[in-house]
Amino acid sequence: MSSLVFRPDMDEVRHRLTTFWNGGDLGRPAIALCSAREEPWEQIAFMKKPDDWPTWYSTKDMEYRVYQGFTDAARANHHAEAVPNTAPDLAPNCLALFLGCHGVEGDGTVWCEPCMSSPDEAKFEYNADNFYWKFCLALNRRLDLVGKGKFLQAFPDLIEGLDTLAAMRGAQPLLMDMIENPDWVHECLRKITDLYFRYYDVLYEKTKDEVGGSIFWAWAPGRMAKFQCDFSAMISPRMFKEFMLPILNEMCERVSYCMYHWDGPQALPHADHILSIKSLKMVQWTPGEGSVGPTTDKQWWPYYHKIIDAGKRVYIHVMDAKQLAAMKMEFGPKFNSFYLHICEQMPTVEAAEELIKSTQE
Repeated sequence: MSSLVFRPDMDEVRHRLTTFWNGGDLGRPAIALCSAREEPWEQIAFMKKPDDWPTWYSTKDMEYRVYQGFTDAARANHHAEAVPNTAPDLAPNCLALFLGCHGVEGDGTVWCEPCMSSPDEAKFEYNADNFYWKFCLALNRRLDLVGKGKFLQAFPDLIEGLDTLAAMRGAQPLLMDMIENPDWVHECLRKITDLYFRYYDVLYEKTKDEVGGSIFWAWAPGRMAKFQCDFSAMISPRMFKEFMLPILNEMCERVSYCMYHWDGPQALPHADHILSIKSLKMVQWTPGEGSVGPTTDKQWWPYYHKIIDAGKRVYIHVMDAKQLAAMKMEFGPKFNSFYLHICEQMPTVEAAEELIKSTQE
């Protein structure tokens, strides 16, 4: 048996998500949806949040990180394809931290300070003694001790390619490097990609479940990853094709299941390049910052059609579940190609079940 204490029907969830990832039809979208439990699945000794606790990612207190991860998983009912999990995450760009950046902990996030002021200072190597890497592995071990068989551990948000190089070099200097020193940029991207998988392979072995599945935002029945290039908002499709597309093609081929995090209207010009990646399974659209409309807004629907017509799945965060009825009518059978992460926590189990039922054919 390979169920979880916090998700007793996990075998059935795995079966449905395996069907979904491999192109099958569930008769509805895949859905990640939670509701609050009156009593947690399991109690853990209460810990008060440290007074100076700035962000979920913080490395200030290992014990509180373990408590935080456990209680988040234990206090929720997980419906449809939602999987209880936490992650030994340290920033929205852990690879940059592992490769030498310093993490500045702020309100709700961690900022990676650039660690090279010139190309001559570029240094890319695996460092077993790096503080952030050691903390990540230690947190993984601690979460495994308290959570094994109860919830899964997801990958930390590694990030790759130009986003990692920009974190290390700085965005503006990197833009100049791409014009004045493109060979150096290509060389850096090669080294970053190799190191990405040096860390990824270790983390996969430590976080995979007993059937070989892994999770980042969505569980998949094998090596799973989320890739991205937020930096693409600052470059042309020609530069994206030259610098990032080869990296993404390679990385998607080196994992069995992957999604691309496509962030903001400024990244839309790269649609054709992104959808040309044969091994890419799913695209996660987020409208980015500002009042540009939620993921359910009609202005994004043509892109969803285009993604599905290219043979990919669509992953979106849904803030208002009522908007799903209009999308269901628009997309018809295509609606079943969506993975809906419903951010509005349902007040009761019954409400969650009713919402799931409303998405069925």
